[in-house]
Amino acid sequence: WEDRDVPLWQLRAGLRRSGYAARPYQPGQAAEQLARERRSAVRRLGVAGLLWYQAMMAAMATWPEFNIDLSPELHTILRWVALFLTTPIVFYSCAPFFKGAARDLRTRHLTMDLSVSLAIALAYCAGIWTAITGHGELYFDTVGMFALFLLTGRYLERRARERTAAATAQLVNLLPASCLRLDANGQGERILLGELQCGDRVQVLPGAVIPADGLIVDGRSSVDESLLTGEYLPLARRVGDRVTGGTLNIESTLTIEVQALGQDSRLSAIVRLLERAQSEKPRLAEIADRASQWFLLFTLVAAAVIGVVWWQLDAPRAFWIVLAMLVATCPCALSLATPTALTAATGSLHKLGLLVTRGHVLEGLNQIDTVIFDKTGTLTEGRLALRSIRPLGRLDADQCLALAAALENRSEHPIARAFGRAAQAAETVTAVPGLGLEGMLASQRLRIGQATFVCALSGAEVPTVPEPHGQWLLLGDRQGPLAWFGLDDHLRDDAQDLVTACKARGWSTLLLSGDSSPMVAQVAAQLGIDQAVGGLRPDDKLARLKTLQGEGRKVLMLGDGVNDVPVLAAADISIAMGSATDLAKTSADAVLLSNRLQALVQAFDLARRTRRNIIENLLWATLYNGLMLPFAALGWITPVWAAIGMSVSSLIVVLNALRLTRLPFAAAPVVREPVSLERKPLCPPST
Repeated sequence: WEDRDVPLWQLRAGLRRSGYAARPYQPGQAAEQLARERRSAVRRLGVAGLLWYQAMMAAMATWPEFNIDLSPELHTILRWVALFLTTPIVFYSCAPFFKGAARDLRTRHLTMDLSVSLAIALAYCAGIWTAITGHGELYFDTVGMFALFLLTGRYLERRARERTAAATAQLVNLLPASCLRLDANGQGERILLGELQCGDRVQVLPGAVIPADGLIVDGRSSVDESLLTGEYLPLARRVGDRVTGGTLNIESTLTIEVQALGQDSRLSAIVRLLERAQSEKPRLAEIADRASQWFLLFTLVAAAVIGVVWWQLDAPRAFWIVLAMLVATCPCALSLATPTALTAATGSLHKLGLLVTRGHVLEGLNQIDTVIFDKTGTLTEGRLALRSIRPLGRLDADQCLALAAALENRSEHPIARAFGRAAQAAETVTAVPGLGLEGMLASQRLRIGQATFVCALSGAEVPTVPEPHGQWLLLGDRQGPLAWFGLDDHLRDDAQDLVTACKARGWSTLLLSGDSSPMVAQVAAQLGIDQAVGGLRPDDKLARLKTLQGEGRKVLMLGDGVNDVPVLAAADISIAMGSATDLAKTSADAVLLSNRLQALVQAFDLARRTRRNIIENLLWATLYNGLMLPFAALGWITPVWAAIGMSVSSLIVVLNALRLTRLPFAAAPVVREPVSLERKPLCPPST
């Protein structure tokens, strides 16, 4: 805020009038506050569940159906016991509903809190009247049931909000807490990151995270920028090149002049993209908000009008009819119609290895018409593997592999992992960033890396690359080249099945990757993806997503890296791989824990079943409310039968939703093993 335009006290006062308590942000206190609120929500839910069960037993014992040889004294005691057990539910567990209703009245913004508070308060007051006078029906069990259902939904909603709010904090934590600043004499001093200023020079050791955006003024190394670009290979960086805070220095010491800090850094730009994407509310959510307000307004107005009419006709019955209307139209079945179906389907998806973190995933999957894939770590396994060895004459493949592994044994480069561990390691190994490795093994000088770098050792001509596909490294010594090593990032076994399933549904498929190598086009061609673009930054990916959404497309995004976070947050539906970064998982709507892309194909089928189930539930709930409202208004339904009908309606919705827990398809990956065709009896012949 601009203090000269809006003083802080006015801003805090406005927020308080809107129902929010504002305080200065301190990370430690904010985390403690969230933990306290989470514990409080769990306690409220536990109190409601425990006491509702006991109050229900006491209230049921007073019903005529169960009132067998029950003395008047015991009947009175049970009424007061039910009142005693329900009071903490109303004044402790349901306190957030009443606070929300008071806030709604102040701000003139109608929400479910107002109607829920009215129903709970009236039912509780009616129960008190019955407990005192002994006339009428107890509604304490209804109060407890309302509280338990509603508090459960609020708790799940809170957990989802907390996961979203933690995303930005996780991104900031990617930066180191301290760095090594150089003074005018070149001496290093360890300082906190907050003390760093633009123009300072910092020294970044091998294996350390670069603390800020800057320019390399001394040294050569390879920098792992997969954090931002998604490329799995570190890139060579030398004097004059720019580097980004949060990326990893791999091989050699670098001296960097700081050029951007805080809000001006590239990492902060990604944070802003994430916040902007998360702040945009979907159009359907806005329509649902407006529709719910009109529905609540109609229900309350109808109850008030009917109450006035009955007050003129039969004053003693007016209160009970209004209460019956509020209980009968209390949207339990309507509010359970979608969440219960989604909860049952979510449990089924969890069996498949797909963890849904936001409730709109299964609904949204039915509207998707475009899929965006990331390449590295999503369609591919995200790690280099040795695919081919092509000896060039003097030594065979096993001997060449032993020499290459001896050289790579000293390296921390991701390529070195593809060669495995060697029985012996080369000596005096030197890494030349962007070119390769050089070292001595048993008085034999070896090089591995780019062909020109290797052939420069012997002066031989550069041999022809065996194939245009994949990553090829050359091994050689003073006598000439020895062998080609082909490395590649392997496609996931079920990537083709996923792309085929998407195209079978008529969806457009796109491959957007930060990788600028020819592998992007090769992967797209191999899988039959409609369009592929490489070398994209996070803001480039987000711009392409916004273009698609501007054309009316409903987009599903599948990714795994921090560079995918803005697109994951802005897409209509987003799914992160189980091997993805924590931030990507937090920003996504679902996480593929099993890393099996085949589970997504099964999720598409389950989404269709879920949509059909939700429609059935909504139709039933709407039919129930549509019939019960006029019947209650005419006085044909007492509050007791209204509560029973509401419970039965909710039970039908829940039972229908539980059908989604039955999976008609295999939840486990198919194991291809020889199957015996020998016919065997099902039981011994004697039986």
